[in-house]
Amino acid sequence: MRIADLLRSAALVTAVALIPATTAGMAQIDGRAGPQFAKLFAAYQQVKANYVEEVEDDQLIRGAINGMLGSLDPHSAYVDGSALQRLTTMIDGNYSGLGLSVVLDEGAVKVVSPFKGSPADKAGIKAGDFITHLDGELIYGNDLDTSVARMRGAEGTSIELTIFRPGRDEPIEVSVTRGVIELEPVTYELQSGNIGVISVNEFSTNVGRDVYAAWEALQSEATGKMSGLILDLRSNPGGSLDEAVGLSDLFLSEGRIVSQRGRARGENVHYDADELINYRHLPRREAQKYMGEIASDMPLIVLIDAGSASASEIVAGALQDHRRALVMGERSFGKGSVQSLLPLGRDSAIKLTTARYYTPAGKSVQEGGITPDIKVPQLSDPDLEKRNKYLLRESDLRGHLVNDLGVEDAKVEVDTIDDPRFQLTAAELEEQGVEDFQLHYALETLRRTTRATVALRNTVALRN
Repeated sequence: MRIADLLRSAALVTAVALIPATTAGMAQIDGRAGPQFAKLFAAYQQVKANYVEEVEDDQLIRGAINGMLGSLDPHSAYVDGSALQRLTTMIDGNYSGLGLSVVLDEGAVKVVSPFKGSPADKAGIKAGDFITHLDGELIYGNDLDTSVARMRGAEGTSIELTIFRPGRDEPIEVSVTRGVIELEPVTYELQSGNIGVISVNEFSTNVGRDVYAAWEALQSEATGKMSGLILDLRSNPGGSLDEAVGLSDLFLSEGRIVSQRGRARGENVHYDADELINYRHLPRREAQKYMGEIASDMPLIVLIDAGSASASEIVAGALQDHRRALVMGERSFGKGSVQSLLPLGRDSAIKLTTARYYTPAGKSVQEGGITPDIKVPQLSDPDLEKRNKYLLRESDLRGHLVNDLGVEDAKVEVDTIDDPRFQLTAAELEEQGVEDFQLHYALETLRRTTRATVALRNTVALRN
């Protein structure tokens, strides 16, 4: 795939809200940078002349660009060759592998989240795990693309993973059989009490349309008498900004959805509900079908956790700020920056952080994430207490972008006060048949909520 084709796509299934940069202002080089460029060229000449082995120019230039971008933040990167192919396959949403969203943390491959239903998920790999060995070979210190490429492979082949799980004394050895990752972006189920559950697993193309279709199917199954809706965004590492806006728009009749602010004038953009631009990838007649508020007469709960990042946080923040939904679960990842793909040629580009995004109330999600209205721990996880000490969020990544609004440390700390509602152990819940405590708690909350006592207060909205 040529870089021009990639730029036309607006979906990336990682913890990034990626948008294509159609225009990019070229900054004027400060005259004072001349001596610094001279140092760079002098270093290049010394390596070419004196390194113990002959080095290709391509290797040196790639290394210089990677070093430059790596000094900025964890999400800016040079993209070509295998890295560009990895972007392409994620955008297509169809590749053979394990189904993991990972980051490089201090030289180690750390799991942000396994995709639901993927081979990694079925093998029991969890958010926060460190992958230390592949087929017995240490991968610590490798670049991320090299490690990810090794985890990819033909469907049906297996790979041995050695995992360090915080809270466990011994490493975990697990064999995972690769599969074709054809993620279902949206799944749904009607629960007892006519409560619909729509799970959004990634923000790839047409997620808003798929959620609308799921909503219509639930209504049909419930014969039009649904009493509540749960939008599950847990372990959703993000994706397309456009799709996050489109999904939010389904549940909002007016007002701001999200805004982004950057240094360049072209990066200052805001998105409002009920605007055709939110559906610019659809024909006008079809776009008009989705404009307006669905499920407006019933309570809505949004579930999030530490694996909910980027586009997931845009949706949760918009619905929370407009008091359209009750956000429940655990504090989200805190990925509040926008990456633009800027071409360097036909087959290479840089993925550069160009803006921060803000919720309708003007809150930056960067570092702090989305704080749930009701914090509900995942008590079904037997390793919950130990793993909570080592949960990975944006603020834990080396060189992360600092929240420009100055979030106080106290506001991003985990509340350590025991809640009397959440004292059951994973074993006790298993005896009761509860496999997913957070979902169970949300369902029970809605079953106790009548239409007359809707907790959403959706008549109170932010108007911008």
